[in-house]
Amino acid sequence: MKVDIKGFAKPLIESLIAVIIGILVGAIILAFSGYNPVEAYSALFDGALGSKYGWAMTLSAATPIMLTALTFGLGAKTGLFNIGGEGTVYFGAIAALILTNIWGNILMGLLGGIIAGIAWMAIPALLKVFRGVNEVVSTIMLNWVAYFLALYIIIQKIPNPKDPNKTIAIPLSARFPIIIKGTELSWAFAISVIAALVAYYILWHTTIGYELRVSGYNERAARYAGINPKKTVIWSFVLGGIMSGLAGAIEMMGRPPSYAISQGMANIYGYGFDGIGVSLVGRNHPLGIIFSGIFFGMLKAGATAMQIEAGVPLEMVRVVQGIIVVTVAIPGLLDLLKRVVRK
Repeated sequence: MKVDIKGFAKPLIESLIAVIIGILVGAIILAFSGYNPVEAYSALFDGALGSKYGWAMTLSAATPIMLTALTFGLGAKTGLFNIGGEGTVYFGAIAALILTNIWGNILMGLLGGIIAGIAWMAIPALLKVFRGVNEVVSTIMLNWVAYFLALYIIIQKIPNPKDPNKTIAIPLSARFPIIIKGTELSWAFAISVIAALVAYYILWHTTIGYELRVSGYNERAARYAGINPKKTVIWSFVLGGIMSGLAGAIEMMGRPPSYAISQGMANIYGYGFDGIGVSLVGRNHPLGIIFSGIFFGMLKAGATAMQIEAGVPLEMVRVVQGIIVVTVAIPGLLDLLKRVVRK
């Protein structure tokens, strides 16, 4: 099989340039705000990559957002703007908590996340196929429905009787083993990498993957080729639901120390939205998402060191992170907009 080196080199170079620009813009803002950018970035990279602990925390932070990025990326390859990963994560986490407390094993937790993800993503899929509802509108609204419905379930149905600040916990028998003791890195990271590899295989080595890509590139041409666009839409949402549902499940089963949903869903909120940026930085490609997920994990893991060692307040850390993320995501966003305009 011939590999298109130029096809990989161009987006890689564009992303690297965007990373450099984002870092430079962040450095300028830090300097104007009275902080030493060299010290700040040194602390960030040292905290995220300078030790075994730093690497472990980086990979741990990357684990769930790689999966939610696959949800958005699979949608983008099909010509959809699926931003419903956020709500799907909530129900994947809840399903894993309930099923592992009933059956007490990892497989049931993963299965629960998958089923919950497919079920929740089926709603915007059916609305799109049978009623023509734009997926951006439906998924945004359903994210809020999911948020408040999940809060109700967490508070009313599965609270921890010994600690009202969190839900019931994943039992010991259903928790992923920790790879490096004293860190949050578990074998859940392997699930995310395997999922990305499976997504790559589906997209480029199966009939359904070919149909998804053709439909996303040019729906009219896909129709002439005998491809059913309704079928590709449903498959895209189903695969996306599996990924985000798994994200919620493995976050519960592989994140010490609580292995539960905390008050206000603080420990699972935002993963779906972060996944959009990760996917755009990875150019909506499953293999690119692995590396962009690690890059985002580095930014998250190094934030604490940036505050402690360089004295940069949390708000400024988030400003710098946001600037880097937006800058790096621009090339992928432009690709997506070009595809929309072409359609």
